[in-house]
Amino acid sequence: MTGALENIRILDLSRVLAGPYCTMILGDLGAEVIKVEAPGGSDETRKWGPPFQNGVSAYYLCANRNKKSITLDLKSEEGHEAIKSLVRESDVIINNFKTGTMQRLGLDYETLSEINPGLVYCSITGFGETGPYKDMPGYDFIIQAMSGLMSITGDSESGPQKVGVAITDILTGLYACVGIQGALLERMHSGKGQKLDLSLYDSAVSALVNVGSNYLMAGKIPEALGNQHANIVPYQTFSTMDGEMVIAVGNDNQFRNLCKILGKPEYASDERFRTNPDRVANRDTLIPLLQAVFSTKPTAYWQKQCEQNNIPCGPIQTVDEVANDPQLNERDMFVDTEHPTAGDIRMIGSPLKLSRTPVQTTNHPPDAGEHNEELLKKLGIINDS
Repeated sequence: MTGALENIRILDLSRVLAGPYCTMILGDLGAEVIKVEAPGGSDETRKWGPPFQNGVSAYYLCANRNKKSITLDLKSEEGHEAIKSLVRESDVIINNFKTGTMQRLGLDYETLSEINPGLVYCSITGFGETGPYKDMPGYDFIIQAMSGLMSITGDSESGPQKVGVAITDILTGLYACVGIQGALLERMHSGKGQKLDLSLYDSAVSALVNVGSNYLMAGKIPEALGNQHANIVPYQTFSTMDGEMVIAVGNDNQFRNLCKILGKPEYASDERFRTNPDRVANRDTLIPLLQAVFSTKPTAYWQKQCEQNNIPCGPIQTVDEVANDPQLNERDMFVDTEHPTAGDIRMIGSPLKLSRTPVQTTNHPPDAGEHNEELLKKLGIINDS
């Protein structure tokens, strides 16, 4: 079986998460990804931990499968020429150096596009390559704070909270992946490559979606609602007799069904709660009434009742429960492979399910420089590292 992006070569000069996550997705789809680091390995995540397995970081493993690794000193003449040789044979180059670094190295888009006019050149930075913030370093935590995401996460008691993963890196990696594939499709018609300028800040602000739109339309600064929804009620967590669960009522019919299983059908006909806008306006009255009933029975009871009555619901699972979830395991969302240093490793799989060109794990996350001899000799590049 071949991958959807077979015969596409990606030259990956990125590190940490946004860029590597993007190139891992492209590698999952069948592209040949060559990860380039400085001699010894310069991706910081190789040292981020614990946990480590035989000295290999779990953080590094999460975003670097389906790649091969070479090491080059980009400040040396030899490394500089090696990159240019690789560019001639590549479709895409991606980096996440600070704004101006690639220019100083003589590896900017203008220079490399002269070598390969069809090159798709993707730059990922914290704030983008233009604007007053272009020289500022960008880290996910800072971007979450500045973008407004933290201001709407948490509640009045907790104060602003960050999302539990580096969500702006993940979003930017996904946007970069979409943009790169769009540029490759366009190249089929024009024969020309182009430059992509991606920023964590832009990506994070785009993730404000409906909350941002609410402000732009109404001019009201959004408040942090915790596990509640700004536009839908009831759409939140509820405490049960023995735990917590999520109820996500998306329409009035679902609300009527919910009232029925709660034994409170009169709530559905109450003029304060009849429609979703009514329920949003009277949230503070409705939620305590519902909570009082949910507290009377265990989670499993309400889960079963909701499922039987087509009311969207779900338990709040811990990561260990997720790892053992039969639905996820049936869909290959956890994959096992062998690593030359770490040994047997388990990774989160790809959510992409393609019928003719399925995603495959063909390469383990590589050790630094693991493929120097294979790739540099194949390309006729002399390398002393």
